[in-house]
Amino acid sequence: MKAKVHVTLKKGVLDPQGKAIGNALHSLGFGNVGEVRQGKVIEIELAETDRSKAEAAVRTMCEKLLANTVIEDYAVELVG
Repeated sequence: MKAKVHVTLKKGVLDPQGKAIGNALHSLGFGNVGEVRQGKVIEIELAETDRSKAEAAVRTMCEKLLANTVIEDYAVELVG
């Protein structure tokens, strides 16, 4: 089973990289682009077949290492 973890900054947390991407898009002529927020995707291959156990394990990974839960949100997507 594969897990995809989407990590993004929480609303209200300054996102300078997202701002820079938005400014670059505007300078390239994409004037209809509004606010841009950037994040990361982490793919994890799991040797677990039980979906609930896999999700619980990945959430624990997020809480302990993959996301800074003070300033970041995360979403777990299980594939397979």
